[in-house]
Amino acid sequence: MYETSSRLLSLLSLLQSRPQWSGAELAERLDVTTRTIRNDIERLRAMGYPVNAERGVHGSYRLGAGAALPPLLLEDDEAIAVVLGLRAASTSAVERVAESSTVALAKLEQVLPSRLRRQVATLSQVTTQVADDAGIPDADPTVDPEVLTAVAAAIRDVEWLRFDHDDEPRLVEPYRLVSWERRWYLLGRDPDADVWGVFRLDRMTLRMRTGRRFAPQPLPDEDVSAYVMRAVAYEGWAVHARITVLAPAEQVRERINAAVGIVEPIDDESCVLITGADSVATMAVYVGLLDMDIRVDEPPELVERMKVLSRRYGEAVG
Repeated sequence: MYETSSRLLSLLSLLQSRPQWSGAELAERLDVTTRTIRNDIERLRAMGYPVNAERGVHGSYRLGAGAALPPLLLEDDEAIAVVLGLRAASTSAVERVAESSTVALAKLEQVLPSRLRRQVATLSQVTTQVADDAGIPDADPTVDPEVLTAVAAAIRDVEWLRFDHDDEPRLVEPYRLVSWERRWYLLGRDPDADVWGVFRLDRMTLRMRTGRRFAPQPLPDEDVSAYVMRAVAYEGWAVHARITVLAPAEQVRERINAAVGIVEPIDDESCVLITGADSVATMAVYVGLLDMDIRVDEPPELVERMKVLSRRYGEAVG
């Protein structure tokens, strides 16, 4: 019985390691006959593992998807990768993912062999995991995982998506999800106005599924991530500003990422930076990090915040 159980675990591990195996390959790996392999496959099925078989000369076995998630057998390096991934996910901005990752991590660490537990402990001692909202004036909003998966499913199924974004009704063709700076964005197209838009998932409330498919149109840019980041820099923030920078446009572009803002030249010695942030306080700090001479005229809330910071800095060295 012990030998059979051990062989079943080995067979399950092989089936999980690649999509397809022939009976002869499995028999050779486990040093048994193909008849034993067939019997062991039936045992796995009886235990709830969905093993699909293709008959014939070139027949094969494939581990399928079942109604419940079966136990997974992981190699040493795979187990370490999963542990590190779960620890990183424990600070996720996606709602409930952090809690679920912590619970799953506790389950996995409980059954780790001592040699792997030491390796993971060593990595943890020399690694610092920064939380998503660490050092940020305004903590990032969380994303409902049901919204995330529903949007991904609509993209996969090429299906119109209906939702409210900042309480405004929307009907779009969904094309891509982009994760950037601890936030999730949807690139979509308004089929009536033929206009592309970028929508933040944490500001999205899904409405009833449309069930209506659409014919995909060419994307507005080959580099979807760059397109989304430019759109976010221009209109995806709660606070927007046009800041005059007393430096050539090329120098400013070299200093910032394209996602931070759009730079428009005024003349050879100055330009305008169009940028944004989630709050006036964050914006006031970010423009100082540009480390260039600037002029701020709008919005009025940003001007007042810059005056407060100017006074504080002046008194700090006074």
